[in-house]
Amino acid sequence: METLDKKQMTIECRTMNKIIDLRSDTVTLPTSEMLQAINEANLGDDVYVEDSSTLELESLAAEITGMESALLVSSGTMGNLVSNLVHCPRGTEVIMGHKSHTFIYESGGISTYGGIHSHQLKNNDDGTININDIKDAIRIDDVHFPKTSLICIENTHNKCYGFPLELSYINLVCDIAHENNIKVHMDGARMFNACVALDVDAKKVLENVDSVTFCLSKGLSSPIGSVLCGTKDFIKEARRIRKSLGGGMRQTGIFAAAGIVGLRSMRSRLKEDHDNAKFLAQSIHNLDGIELNLDYIQTNIIFFNFNHPHISSSELVAHMKSNGILFSDYNGKHCRLVTHNDISRKDIENVIDVFNKLLS
Repeated sequence: METLDKKQMTIECRTMNKIIDLRSDTVTLPTSEMLQAINEANLGDDVYVEDSSTLELESLAAEITGMESALLVSSGTMGNLVSNLVHCPRGTEVIMGHKSHTFIYESGGISTYGGIHSHQLKNNDDGTININDIKDAIRIDDVHFPKTSLICIENTHNKCYGFPLELSYINLVCDIAHENNIKVHMDGARMFNACVALDVDAKKVLENVDSVTFCLSKGLSSPIGSVLCGTKDFIKEARRIRKSLGGGMRQTGIFAAAGIVGLRSMRSRLKEDHDNAKFLAQSIHNLDGIELNLDYIQTNIIFFNFNHPHISSSELVAHMKSNGILFSDYNGKHCRLVTHNDISRKDIENVIDVFNKLLS
């Protein structure tokens, strides 16, 4: 097998007008329809609850999710933090997976700002937590233990291959929680990817969940924002907490208008991203060094291990970058690629071509 340096000499670096960015679906750019909506948005002051575009977005989000009310927040991290702060009195506990976004990627906000103790349980590869583990983790009423106030689930699960949670699992978790007077929050950053993968309506996914956050700025391609949904009383308190965290913004219709377009126009096309991810995975899984389970490609996220005798994962990423293709590697051997609205089937074919030239 040739070394990377020798093989690079045999591969022509393509001149590309476009960077193929597979690092995340957060890199999506607003569509032309969104830019027009932003330009024409009706604006007001959202802290005074007077921005009509934001009110329209929140009403639409509540209708789509089947929740009573909704609140625009700056990010999924803020939405998850606000939800935890509403559901969990200081000193109580939230149960979540050890690979959950809230535990790993949100700067410890729930403990920093809420004094909330996280109880992490092992995630399975499909993003679930064993039901018996959840039951065992619920605290008994004893002065030695914090009270369990909340269970957080993630759907689809970012660190677990983008798996969608099955409805039967979600409902079972909710039944266990509610039997113990515990709320359930769903980090649904990519919830609509789950809906598409399972071919079910969002209302069905969320019918027993107490609150949900979903992102406008991932697969829906809006430039900014997430939406937190729940009961009217929950959102009333969430609005107060959002303000205390510095999240009370003024003419939010500027990006709410794009979010409306995302919710109305972009959900149905997410299947294209899933199909592109599956096509890419099927085309590269037998190449030298790539260890990839095709059964794990359920939505728009591809994870693979890279174990090559002559090429490290960092060298692989650098080589692809030199050919105008971006994706991420973790811990020196795990790679992640995410498809989205700005990635066409032609782009995927170009990515496959570069992989083949290097690793075949």
